[in-house]
Amino acid sequence: MPKYNLYALGNALVDFEFELDEAKLSSLGIDKGVMTLIDEDRHHTLVSELAPHEVKKACGGSSANTAIAVSQFGGHSFYSCRVANDDSGLFYLEDLQRCGVESNINPNARPDGVTGKCLVFVTPDADRTMNTHLGIAAEFSSQELVPEAITNSDYLYIEGYLVSSPTGKAAAIEARNLAQNAGVKTSLSLSDPNMVSFFKPGLLEMIGDGLDFLFANETEALKLAETNDLNQAIAHCQTLAKQFAITRGPQGSLIFDGDSIIELEAVPVNAIDTVGAGDMYAGALLYGITHGMSLPDAGKLASKAAARVVSSLGPRLDPSETRSLLQP
Repeated sequence: MPKYNLYALGNALVDFEFELDEAKLSSLGIDKGVMTLIDEDRHHTLVSELAPHEVKKACGGSSANTAIAVSQFGGHSFYSCRVANDDSGLFYLEDLQRCGVESNINPNARPDGVTGKCLVFVTPDADRTMNTHLGIAAEFSSQELVPEAITNSDYLYIEGYLVSSPTGKAAAIEARNLAQNAGVKTSLSLSDPNMVSFFKPGLLEMIGDGLDFLFANETEALKLAETNDLNQAIAHCQTLAKQFAITRGPQGSLIFDGDSIIELEAVPVNAIDTVGAGDMYAGALLYGITHGMSLPDAGKLASKAAARVVSSLGPRLDPSETRSLLQP
């Protein structure tokens, strides 16, 4: 049996989450509902402007959230990332360890630089907007990969955000090749509509000749297929992955099992924060299929877990709450 259920790689970011209204976002010049990359000066300007607001902090990054979800359910995860020798890097490492996720980070030999940070803005409509300063995460490369952990895993999981960095994209491709050569299943999340809009050729390079599993929300899938027709997007995804999931918010999700489409209804919930919903969906589904669940049952667990996440602030749940979702 492989040592890890999931080997994930992505941008390590300390999340700073704020609750703001749309007027405040507009006054700050922030595009709502997407992830926007910003430089360090812009990051410090926003932090200064937001000083009076309450903030919630956690180790984050899309695939980190997914690895943490697998670990909280009771699985075993490994996460490759890059953090700096600063206070934020130490916080990130310690929070990741508290979540039970192993990593490539050497506590005594972190590189100089600035650890990546993500300002997450949650509006009253439960939408999430992100302004990300990648910092040293932009230098993520194949040096952060741990080949023996990749080849000792059930699934490799790549976040699409890596496509914005040439070295990150190259590392993702190398990890995919290592996994495929070792018979490890491969998966990727498209991550954000902006990644598809601005980096589609790079994402297709990361996907290569095809994945075992692709994760996307409906907007991302439509953009990837360059269509407004969901059926055409589904047909396009079938050319890229053996199986896939397309999440549709309150309309539930669609899962392709290799033969047919499974339609799953959303779990009714009063959504207050959609941050991390897709990450949790992926983590719960991957936990399920690596622990003997059928794909439909894993999808149902994923829907239930994502619904629970959006009903509270933050990208993840308390471990005991996550485990409770496994009860009938």
